[in-house]
Formats: sequence, C-alpha cells, structure tokens
Amino acid sequence: MARYTGPKSRIARKFGEGIFGPDKVLSKKNYPPGQHGNSRRRKTSEYGVQLKEKQKVKYTYGVLEKQFSNLFKKASTSHGITGEVLLQLLEGRLDNVVFRLGIAPTRSAARQLVNHRHITVEGKVVNIPSFAVKPGMVIGVRTKSKSLEVIDAALAGFNHAKYPWLEWDDNSKTGKLLHLPEREDIPENIKEQLIVELYSK
Repeated sequence: MARYTGPKSRIARKFGEGIFGPDKVLSKKNYPPGQHGNSRRRKTSEYGVQLKEKQKVKYTYGVLEKQFSNLFKKASTSHGITGEVLLQLLEGRLDNVVFRLGIAPTRSAARQLVNHRHITVEGKVVNIPSFAVKPGMVIGVRTKSKSLEVIDAALAGFNHAKYPWLEWDDNSKTGKLLHLPEREDIPENIKEQLIVELYSK
C-alpha cells in the first residue's frame, strides 16, 4: 500500500474524529463518507473494531503497513507494556518529533521538511522521516532553512509547554527530546490495547 495522498477529510469522517487536526467538514458531516454513510449500519465485529483502530493509528502517524508491523514486533519484544511502547516508538519518529516541536503544522508537512533536507539531528542533516530519535538528541532547523515562511508560520504562537517531554530553544530553533512521553501525556485518542489484541490472534 502506498502512502495515502487523497482527501484527508474523508479519512477523518471514516474514523469520526479529526486525526489530521481540526477539520471543519466533521462538524457538518459527522458520519462516514460514501453513499450510505448517513444511513444505519450493522454492528462492527470485534475484529473490525480492532482493525479500524490500527488503521486510525497508521493514518495518524503516516506509517505504512510494513513499518507499523516492524514497530509492533519491536514493541512486543521490549520491556514495558506493548501498546504503550508502540506509541512511544511512533512518537520517537523524526517526522513526529518535528511536528511536536511546532516546526511544521502537520505530520505530513513535517515529513516533507525532513525529506527536503531542512532538518538536522545532532547538527547533521537527516532526511529519513522514520529516523528513531533517542532521548538527549537535539533536533534543529538547517541554517539556510531558518527563514522559511512555513516554519516561521508554524512556530508563531506555538505552545511548547503542552509537550513536557520536549525542550525548545527559540533563538537557535532547536529542540531536544528529553525522554519518551508517558502514555497519559500523548494527546491522541488511541485505544492501543485493541491493536495488541489484533496482533495476538
């Protein structure tokens, strides 16, 4: 499966929440897309509920099936609660850290900044969105990219205090991952236990 590039409002309506950020369409059409989206639907099976939760997480973080499967395998063999470790691994992706630092307005925009070599890790340019950021690493904006309007616009008025596991220096436009977030600090509406149950079948 290739990365989804279609209408984001359609996907948000499918899950009934703004997984890509605030969405005006959801307030007008708070039912699934499609010809029968507004009609009564039969009850979803347990497997269907679990699969839908996995798809929601994949769309939220912009991860493909193989990447997601590999992350789950890593989480299941790590110390700690598998579902929480999985979310921490997703949160530690470079594109997600760039998004959380406020350098980009969305995760897809953050992925593009990384791909286009605007982001540095420990002073070196890294253009791999899935790069795993470790605690203590410093993420910054490349010197010649600091004047980009898209970055200035994203950072304007951004509240860095809402993500306590990150530290931001506005003067140097650099941020540091202090530690991986605790589960209660991750704001996304995700039922990770459903994903664990799906993979344990």
